[in-house]
Amino acid sequence: MARDPLVVGRVIEDVLDPFTKSVSLKVTYNGTRPINNGCELKPPQVVNPPRVDIGGDDLRTFYTLVMVDPDAPNPSEPNLREYLHWLVTDIPATTGTGFGQEVLCYESPRPTVGIHRFVFVLFRQLGRQTVYAPGWRQNFNTREFAEIYNLGLPVAAVYFNCQKENSGGRRV
Repeated sequence: MARDPLVVGRVIEDVLDPFTKSVSLKVTYNGTRPINNGCELKPPQVVNPPRVDIGGDDLRTFYTLVMVDPDAPNPSEPNLREYLHWLVTDIPATTGTGFGQEVLCYESPRPTVGIHRFVFVLFRQLGRQTVYAPGWRQNFNTREFAEIYNLGLPVAAVYFNCQKENSGGRRV
């Protein structure tokens, strides 16, 4: 049995508790192929928000998408963990972020030191307009956020790695 890349990449543990994926989540930057767990993207490739497509089968079901950096500002001292880069709520099933409410605008990844993981997490909401923006981006906590808004465990997640160009960085 192949190891779950979210476990290997320590997304499960650092950001999320173990969960079972139940909805498809496709994240695509610049019209290229969707990202795979652990793939490497450069900062110029992630300047603009990605296209995010969500599965499901009932338009009356709504989802929340969070994008966090658990390695801010530095993987060896992530004292801003997690940094919230994007928050979109009220996304109907079978659609994408363009149909949801962007409650915290996309902030493009600009890691300065080391290799950072950028994690997209999808939660099923209990209803519409039940999730609100936090007051700040740094020291966001995905688990606490999910608990506050009764989102339960994630239904999907995917992450990519990104480092400053020409930094030759490595995970420390």
